[in-house]
Amino acid sequence: MKWRLQEGRGEAVYQMGVEDNGLLVGLAEEEMPASLKTLHRVAEKVGADITVLREREVDYDSDVPRKITEVLVRKVPDNQQFLDLRVAVLGNVDSGTSTLLGVLTQGELDNGRGRGLNLFRHLHEIQSGRTSSISFEILGFNSKGEVVNYSDSRTAEEICESSSKMITFIDLAGHHKYLHTTIFGLTSYCPDCALLLVSANTGIAGTTREHLALALALKVPFFIRVSKVDLCAKTTVERTVRQLEQVLKQPGCHKVPMLVTSEDDAVTAAQQFVQSHVTPIFTLSSLSGESLDLLKVFLNILPPLTNSKEQEERMQQLTEFQVDEIYTVPEVGTVVGGTLSSGICREGDQLVVGPTDDGCFLELRVCSIQRNRSACRVLRAGQAATLALGDFDCALLRKGMAMVSPEMNPTICSVFEAEIVLLFHATTFRQGFQVTVHVGNVRQTAVVEKFHTKDKLRTGEKAVVRFRFLKHPEYLKVGAKLLFREGVTRGIGHVTDVQAITAGEAQANMGF
Repeated sequence: MKWRLQEGRGEAVYQMGVEDNGLLVGLAEEEMPASLKTLHRVAEKVGADITVLREREVDYDSDVPRKITEVLVRKVPDNQQFLDLRVAVLGNVDSGTSTLLGVLTQGELDNGRGRGLNLFRHLHEIQSGRTSSISFEILGFNSKGEVVNYSDSRTAEEICESSSKMITFIDLAGHHKYLHTTIFGLTSYCPDCALLLVSANTGIAGTTREHLALALALKVPFFIRVSKVDLCAKTTVERTVRQLEQVLKQPGCHKVPMLVTSEDDAVTAAQQFVQSHVTPIFTLSSLSGESLDLLKVFLNILPPLTNSKEQEERMQQLTEFQVDEIYTVPEVGTVVGGTLSSGICREGDQLVVGPTDDGCFLELRVCSIQRNRSACRVLRAGQAATLALGDFDCALLRKGMAMVSPEMNPTICSVFEAEIVLLFHATTFRQGFQVTVHVGNVRQTAVVEKFHTKDKLRTGEKAVVRFRFLKHPEYLKVGAKLLFREGVTRGIGHVTDVQAITAGEAQANMGF
């Protein structure tokens, strides 16, 4: 059990009544309680709790009815080392993304006027009821699978302390005007999966197809929630679901839609979500709470999407932290938010941050760390957090920078090559075309300098292209996913080569 919990990063699912060779023999009614009691005693020895997920009868050559029971074993929270999953929330404007997060995290149903308004960060968002920035909400589950958010006076620190599993929702903008913000959230914050909201009364409209295409292009697994079912007739909801199923089955998606209508479906969907191409579809209402519990069951059982071996390999590498947000906090100083791409970061670590506009990396010290608004001493690869940098000058920082270990000897580039696929362009994509390039947390305008295999591209064609940043050099790594856009033009690819330069060369190349 220790090994299984380590492999599952703190949780594992056991099937009671299955032989080692996979034969479903089941257990008799009087045998099952004894087996569950034994499993509970074993779990206690390793500091874990068990929760029965579901039971089902099996056909076996016996006169006595026999059952199989699936049990979730999860570690009791220990020193805030909870399992953390990041879920990006996508959907067309007015599809109810912020309202759903408000209902999920606060435990109160919608009042019909958008209770999610209290999640907004800006006055114009409250006035319009539409998200334009990136915001975060957390939903914690304890070792028994119960939501811990709903207790009285529950602060973020208390939620973290009581949680064995934490779902961090990244609420992204739905309006086409803020598409660049949505793309930045998907590329920079590295979500484990995405939740796509589709309004039952409008169907696949507005930016829904765009968001779906982004998730597919970036290979982010996703599940779908059909919202506002209380506003529509049953036939309208069924029509929207059929429309989604047709889109998911198209050659560009290759997904297997699965409509979740029961708790058993939710358990099956969560277990098959990672290994197969299954895309669960939930139909629920934030106003009436219909099927809301099924979504919670799914999120509670959803396993980590990166295994422990990959996590361990990333932790063995040198420290690299992506700078996504920059704040100035009174009595604290400069604070940066982002994701630790590799390595381990501790309080007091000496790092370098850059590149600056002239291509340099500056020394700094990590004074303190907060993860999900709670103090944390150690940050591990794949985790998102905010780092306090003390009196470091905030004006020297910008989004897209990287904080790395001095031993890494980081390289920067103004020119890089990438193998791209042009998803859409109205005419021909030629040399000299300027696009906004997204590579991780890097977002900058670049010009197409050269095509290696052909002179121009049309929609659907592939080529190796050389780009040059127009403003300042960036820290890029070979193999990183790339997405570029300009108007209706869209393309994806990956970085194949970077032309490393020194700080002096950066000044000359950028015209300083």
